[in-house]
Amino acid sequence: MADRHVVVIGAGPAGLSAAFELDRLGIASTILERSGHIGGISRTVNYKGFRFDIGGHRFFSKSEEIEQFWSAVLKDRLLERGRLSRIFYRNRYFDYPIRPLNALVNLGPTTAALCVASYLKARVLPPKGMRSFEDWTVRAFGRRLYEIFFKTYTEKVWGMPCSEISADWAAQRIKGLSMASLLRSMFWPQPKGRGAVIKTLIDRFRYPGRGPGEMWEAVAAALKDAGHPLVFDAPVTRLERSDTRLLRVWTADGRSFAGTDFLSTMPLRELVLALDPPAPTAVQRAAGALGYRDFLTVALVIDQAEVFPDNWIYIHDPSVKMGRIQNFKNWSPEMVPDGRYTCLGLEYFCFEGDGLWSASDADLIALGRRELAQLGLVDPQQVVDGTVVRQDKAYPVYDDHYRENVEVIRAFIERELPNLQLIGRNGMHRYNNQDHAMMTGLLAARNIATEGRYNLWAVNADAQYQEEVREGEVTGRLVPERLGS
Repeated sequence: MADRHVVVIGAGPAGLSAAFELDRLGIASTILERSGHIGGISRTVNYKGFRFDIGGHRFFSKSEEIEQFWSAVLKDRLLERGRLSRIFYRNRYFDYPIRPLNALVNLGPTTAALCVASYLKARVLPPKGMRSFEDWTVRAFGRRLYEIFFKTYTEKVWGMPCSEISADWAAQRIKGLSMASLLRSMFWPQPKGRGAVIKTLIDRFRYPGRGPGEMWEAVAAALKDAGHPLVFDAPVTRLERSDTRLLRVWTADGRSFAGTDFLSTMPLRELVLALDPPAPTAVQRAAGALGYRDFLTVALVIDQAEVFPDNWIYIHDPSVKMGRIQNFKNWSPEMVPDGRYTCLGLEYFCFEGDGLWSASDADLIALGRRELAQLGLVDPQQVVDGTVVRQDKAYPVYDDHYRENVEVIRAFIERELPNLQLIGRNGMHRYNNQDHAMMTGLLAARNIATEGRYNLWAVNADAQYQEEVREGEVTGRLVPERLGS
């Protein structure tokens, strides 16, 4: 297809997967990356030889095609890892996924009895209406267990009360997991096969030896060798269009890139507001209403060979601001340059411009050291170095009207810019995992070759990636949606 040239905006999993597939299909592409690094939020940061993720990235997918993609790129560089993740609450570790016996023993006889009574009460007198995340989780586990194991962490992540998050989010995010299913899992093994595994009970995954960035650096190198330019420090600030198609995009330094087709992973709000001529007022209004949840990692170097055995720990203590701790050495020993040290990634969820986001690196490192000491996890004297990485727009925000706003934008683009496809988490304003972002990129590339056979909007976290899904059919992962009044 020598007459086609695709401009791909963004060098994260979606954009790079799309370019990789375009190369296989014989279609030329140019990739524009706003930053100076590869992989988007699936990148690996290198600080003085200490490597860490922007959040942990397990390599596990229900899609055999995605699994084969990973295997083909990294081969034996993908390590098989066992998952150990726990909840830290009241100075005790609780298994996660939750195991009833472990939880009840750790809680002590009095609290355990109250939890059982609370669960039985929820079964006899379930919440009426089932509108919210709180309603759903209380019904599944009882109010006491909900408040211990779900409420604090969920509210730290999303910045809204659980009573305002849709029950649909819980039904999909903890799909198949309830007190009854947990009790069954104690006595009966899980069915075999990837498609049958309850997502929250997955206990094995693969991981690149030097972090997820190793995967995307390898894909980028292959694209460069194949002659597909990857342009760094090229934020797209203007999208020039006619009445019927997108013509070219302009970067902040005044360069322009023309194409026959375009794939975008840039935040949907920014894309719409950069259109020239501008989109209709209603579309601009819909884009301006989209919001984002931001994220920062405080990476601390600990002068201690072993701190705790977990890959990551959820922090359910409401007295501290951190939401989760990653122990990257336990993801792969190659993540530290010297085995005498440990690198911990303390994760904070915030909004761009708020107190956490705007704090100095020194203040955030001091906060991390102080909170580790407060929780009794690390002697603060053992913290010998640290750095901070801020990730804007890590999660799309799901307020009362986000779904309608996205639909307004989608309809406009499909009608007036048919040579532009939206892919990836921010490109579609959807909570996609790495593998699902990749699949949107692969299918978008095939749409260019096959004139639009695949519906990218049917791809999400529980979808089986069918080649044909009827428009409007509800499949896969839903998202945390704020309830209206």
